[in-house]
Amino acid sequence: MEFIICSADKMEKGRISDSAILDFDIGDTNDVEITCEKGLLDFGMYLICPGTEYGALIEETDSWTNEAEEKWLGNSFRRFLQEFIIEPPAGQDYRIVKGDAHDVMRQVLNGAFDGLFTIPEEPSGVDVGTYQFDRYTDALTGFTKMLLRRNARIHIEIKQGGSNEPFSVVLSAVPIRNLSSEIEYSQDSKIAINLKESRRGINHLICLGKGELKDRQVAHLYAQLDGSIRQDKKYYNGLLERTAVYDYSSAEGMEDLIENGTEKLQELMGKKTMGMSVQEADLQIGDIIAGRDYETGVYLQKPVVQKIVKVENETLTIEYKVEGES
Repeated sequence: MEFIICSADKMEKGRISDSAILDFDIGDTNDVEITCEKGLLDFGMYLICPGTEYGALIEETDSWTNEAEEKWLGNSFRRFLQEFIIEPPAGQDYRIVKGDAHDVMRQVLNGAFDGLFTIPEEPSGVDVGTYQFDRYTDALTGFTKMLLRRNARIHIEIKQGGSNEPFSVVLSAVPIRNLSSEIEYSQDSKIAINLKESRRGINHLICLGKGELKDRQVAHLYAQLDGSIRQDKKYYNGLLERTAVYDYSSAEGMEDLIENGTEKLQELMGKKTMGMSVQEADLQIGDIIAGRDYETGVYLQKPVVQKIVKVENETLTIEYKVEGES
């Protein structure tokens, strides 16, 4: 991989110094920290790695006058989507869209950030149907939820321009890859994995909605063995039952109370989680992989949600984190 410094008008200036230390966090803070010699970078410049989404606009510095190196920070291109809010049209409750994902994303962004993102004119093949965005959601969350319904994800790729042409940031929709049958990490793989299972969580949630005393709305939600949640069936009893109360007095009605209570119980109930550090793999955020612990019998499939990319002493390492890993 080659990391290139670009001017404010996205024109290449040359490779970053081999002595520079780079630390990208993609999927969580969505930013980069660069430690390099003074005078190498300036506000408004870009750092890019063509063929990947590892790129950022440099907008913050931290330096000491008595040191030869300085630190620069910037937002990755994924972070820009986080900082674009999808608002309902005037006079309407929600932003509702329909059609091919590329057309939808193009309409929603509408050239935001001075046309930072290039969205392919050709169809993605992902028809989102008629989709209603959450009110005032950010574009990263909104696009992710929209595409997930169609088993797809956003894809960001930096492409070099031709001679005397600026680079571009291509935003597209692609199918999610389920690699669980191809990539399974276990004791055999000699990759360190961390599998956790907790049975101490809440499995019975009493949800309290609007109203007073005997007239207050009440809903009982019960976690099931398979992780689902029901109102009509209690699975855990006796010593195994763990109960808590969820006070949601602002609920608009029983449907709202149950919907939010379900989300709350999902946070509180026992969980199986998987974490791993993998370097020799080419995974994208949204890809699904698997982990197995033969000793405990725990097996999980999880999507990749974070990539930590580091370059130090000319050595590149990538750490992947999956959903549910702290």
